Amino acid sequence: MAEVLVYVDHVDGAVRKPTLELLTLARRIGEPVAVALGSGAEATAATLAEHGAVKVLTADAAEFADYLVVPKVDALQAAYEAVSPAAVLVPSSAEGKEIAARLAVRIGSGIITDAIDLEAGDEGPVATQSVFAAAFTTKSRVSKGTPVITVKPNSAPVEAAPAAGAVEALSVSFSEKATGTKVVSRTPRESTGRPELTEAAIVVSGGRGLNGAENFALIEGLADTLGAAVGASRAAVDAGWYPHTSQVGQTGKSVSPQLYIATGISGAIQHRAGMQTSKTIVAINKDPEAPIFDLVDYGVVGDLFEVVPQLTEEIKTRKG
Repeated sequence: MAEVLVYVDHVDGAVRKPTLELLTLARRIGEPVAVALGSGAEATAATLAEHGAVKVLTADAAEFADYLVVPKVDALQAAYEAVSPAAVLVPSSAEGKEIAARLAVRIGSGIITDAIDLEAGDEGPVATQSVFAAAFTTKSRVSKGTPVITVKPNSAPVEAAPAAGAVEALSVSFSEKATGTKVVSRTPRESTGRPELTEAAIVVSGGRGLNGAENFALIEGLADTLGAAVGASRAAVDAGWYPHTSQVGQTGKSVSPQLYIATGISGAIQHRAGMQTSKTIVAINKDPEAPIFDLVDYGVVGDLFEVVPQLTEEIKTRKG
């Protein structure tokens, strides 16, 4: 069976959930070969093997931490040349898409971004995408070279499938461009204790209807009872009520959780583009004509300042 490269997103050896989802998809089209780079790369092996990686190619060098993107592209290209895979899968983060695009250019291959599903085809892997602000679903494949495909988080289940996970050192020669953009400082992001927005199984978002930054405490309270991430509409972010990093929408982050709860959000197309692929959508809005209700699985027409506290308390009660 052909091998499939999977780029590993990890933090000091702790593998992030989107990579485990990629391993599930990779097994549909071949044998997953994971590529783990940077500090803690070898520590990823046990987790990757548990989820189906037949091999784990590892490399660590100062360049991965000291410079942006290109050193990782150099390493992924080295892995591609060593393995000759049937496809290369990368998580659909901002960095992941840049790595994938640069790799595709280097190896003369087509690229598919933001896939939400993947299946084997007679002429190569077939990717499903949600396009035009999630108004249509398409199936496509790369017609030239080795497919490079980025996959949105929460697009596939995480399934254990123990494999050998043999660790092999990857030899990497860095290009002249690898040191073009240097990291000169880092500021740790303050942890909220909540899941990462793009990876969360549940997202609770607030919009213009909250009428102020102080009222996002209602959204945070509901999110915390559900173990959810907190999102915000563009209107709320532009008003300075919540950080831009939490914006859901076409100019923010795309999310695809199992449950999306929209509170005080009218449902403009810009917002819908970022959350329309959510599995179950619930909206709370006092305007029965709000466009968001055209999209939802469940809608509550009511004042969020009354509905959200009651919902939060009910969930707390049921959780005991």
